[in-house]
Parts: sequence; C-alpha cells; structure tokens
Amino acid sequence: MVINPVIVASDLVKTYRVPQKKPGLAGAFNNFFSREYRNVEAVKNVSFTIQEGELVGFLGPNGAGKTTTLKMLSGLLHPTSGDVHVLGFIPWRREAAYQKKFTMVMGQRTQLWWDLPAWDSFLLNKEIFEIPNSEFDKTIKELADLLEIQDLLDTPVKKLSLGQRMKAELACSLLHHPKVLLLDEPTIGLDVIMQQKVRQFILDYNQRYKATILLTSHNMEDVSELCTRLILINHGRIVSDESFESFQARYGKTPLTEAMRAAFQQK
Repeated sequence: MVINPVIVASDLVKTYRVPQKKPGLAGAFNNFFSREYRNVEAVKNVSFTIQEGELVGFLGPNGAGKTTTLKMLSGLLHPTSGDVHVLGFIPWRREAAYQKKFTMVMGQRTQLWWDLPAWDSFLLNKEIFEIPNSEFDKTIKELADLLEIQDLLDTPVKKLSLGQRMKAELACSLLHHPKVLLLDEPTIGLDVIMQQKVRQFILDYNQRYKATILLTSHNMEDVSELCTRLILINHGRIVSDESFESFQARYGKTPLTEAMRAAFQQK
C-alpha cells in the first residue's frame, strides 16, 4: 500500500527577538532611547514526516514549542529557517487552495465573531470556502446533532460557556471537510461525556475522510484513545518520535502522565 506524506517538516527553527527591560524609572528611560534585545529559540531544528491518515499526538509541557510549530504548519508564522510542506503547499504562502484543505482549532483562540451568533460565522465560512448549499445544510445538521449545539447557534458567542464555544468552534472549523486538522487542546472546557463524544467524532472523521490529524493535548485520555503515534517536544526540540504501542512497551505499566514526565526528564 502506497502511503503519501502529507506533512513534511525539515529543520524548523523559530527565533524571537525579545526586548530586555531594565528595572526602575532610569531603566525605563534608557529602554526608550537604547533598547537591548535577546534571541529566544522557541523551536530548534524540528523535523518530522506525517503520512496520510495518521493521527499523531504532538505533546510537551507548556512552553515546549508545540503551538509555535502548529502555527508554522498553518502559515500563521514564518519560520526563521527550515522548510515545511503540507499537502505539497508551503503554508506561509497562504494560497487559497491550501487554506481550503486544512483547519486549525485552538482551545484558547476563536474564529467565531464574539458579538454575533455562531450561525453568522458559519455562514461566513460557507462563503469563504465556497460550500454548496446542499452540502452546507447536510454538514451543519450532522455536526449540530453530534455536538449538541442545535439550540446554541442563535446565541451570541460571548454568552456561551467555554465548553459550548469549543463545540461551536469545532463545528465551524470542519464545515469545509479539511484533509489536515491541527488540533490544539480540542476538548478543553468540555465535560467528561462531551469529551468522549468529541474524541469519537475526531476518530470517525479521521477514518471516514482519511484525514491527517496532529493533536496537542494535556488530557491523556485524548492521547490514549486517539493517537497511534507520539511526537514529544521539550525546550523546542523533538525528544521522541515513535508509535504509541512502542512508547507504552518502553514504560510498561507506568501511567501515561508519569511516562511522559520520565521521557522529558531523560532528555
């Protein structure tokens, strides 16, 4: 069986130039006229390849470089150096053909209009992605039923709870049936029952459309129930890239959270 690489990252580096702030009034005055900077490497020579249909966990502690990497894969950030190809496209060129084939869901960010009902954002995405009416209606019904948001679509987003907003966010992101999903904490704010429903939906979507999914999460149930492969990152560097089964075998009966902690401490 021929397997096609969908995401190829080669020696990705992202360096931020951060201003140094001196304390006190005199320091603030000096900063105004002569500011000093230091370089912070958020991502350091990250390389990996993900095949079509893979569901991969991209895991690490806070500040490890996960979200920065996802932003480079989506085209939101331009790397300092290195190369990325997703579905054959270079993400930061932001070509329309690429933007119609991927989606990024970030648990702490929203693409929904804050003061308007979620339905208005759905309609906007329908026009942006040129979704036919019949397909749009069918997809909306499927997503609304699964995520139980039928009664939320006419409510202003700012009045939704975090969990309700996350469900609407996920539905909005999948209207165009993307082939690549970059999911950053997709179950944050959801109750246990809805977390399970969302995980099952992600798994079904992966299998039905052969979608390639890169998932970050601090919820180990997301990882254990969804991911067949784990890429671990810490301090901006890849510390492990192996199948979930191989990772489990290496740590035996150690709980997943403790095994992750041990993996990070070894590097």
